[in-house]
Amino acid sequence: MPTPESIRNQVQQLTEDLISLSLCNHQNFPSIRDTAGHTKEIGFSHDNDLSIVLKNLPYKEIYDELERVEAYNLKMIDGALIQMSYRFINGDLSSHRLAFYPSPNLEEYQNNPEIYENDEMYADIIKKNVVPFPLRFDYDSREGVTVELDHPLSHLTLGQYANCRIPVSSPLTPLTFISFILRNFYNTAYLEFCEKIRQFNDAFPETILGEERNVIHIQVPNRKFA
Repeated sequence: MPTPESIRNQVQQLTEDLISLSLCNHQNFPSIRDTAGHTKEIGFSHDNDLSIVLKNLPYKEIYDELERVEAYNLKMIDGALIQMSYRFINGDLSSHRLAFYPSPNLEEYQNNPEIYENDEMYADIIKKNVVPFPLRFDYDSREGVTVELDHPLSHLTLGQYANCRIPVSSPLTPLTFISFILRNFYNTAYLEFCEKIRQFNDAFPETILGEERNVIHIQVPNRKFA
């Protein structure tokens, strides 16, 4: 079972790896804070108010504000923002928020594809039909929050759809989340660099409920970089 310290260390090492591979050009290294009620919170150095992401605003305004206040762990070289935060209570995972905010400003890459087509990092975004949208993996074990099927313990939200909660079999470690992002949104770079990213074997136990297995859901692998 991952501990607060192992999660912080995993985020730290993954950040270092993505910097060394030139996939990330700005970062806020993870912090760990002790708060009331035997709670430890792992976040990023600029832990700002994230309430803007819940407001009824155009995506570009949300992205621009997150970028302005540096509310992210990683800023990828194409401008995408990655957030990873975890909360543990008495050593047990209470919640996590793992978010990906792609840059809404891809015109530079799409209007000049000949400049970027040979660069692994940009190969997946230079087509004009690419539409950036945010996604978020949430886990929340607070009493009264979980409702089977309607609000799974662990779920994936696509875009800003308030009721989009696709069941996920378990909470995600930082490695599993980063693997998902690289494989699906930076596939060319993933194939080039995946062997150079450090591996971690820990995983969280399954939390998916019975009826949630009977609908389309996401199965998290209990293994290394996938």
